[in-house]
Amino acid sequence: MGASKKRALRRRRRNNYLGMGVVAAVALILLGWMLMESRDLSNRLAINQARVAELELSIENEKARTKEIDELKEYMQTDEFAEEVARERLGLVKENEIVFKEEN
Repeated sequence: MGASKKRALRRRRRNNYLGMGVVAAVALILLGWMLMESRDLSNRLAINQARVAELELSIENEKARTKEIDELKEYMQTDEFAEEVARERLGLVKENEIVFKEEN
């Protein structure tokens, strides 16, 4: 082999190593970027899971409140409720009922 062939071979190897180094650097940069994005997504996922748990609890509370309101609505349509309101607010009494009043 001649000296010029050896120099050409060395240049090709140097250029080959340089190209592989550039590709490796780009790959490392992309890997670092993906790791940062992965951490960000993990944080968002944790926040969203906490929010979902909070909203589910809120839904359960609202269902319980709705049930209480429905029960109160049914109670308000009974005669017992009408009697209670008549006694407390209007001061009415049933026939043959003895009422005791306190003297101050």
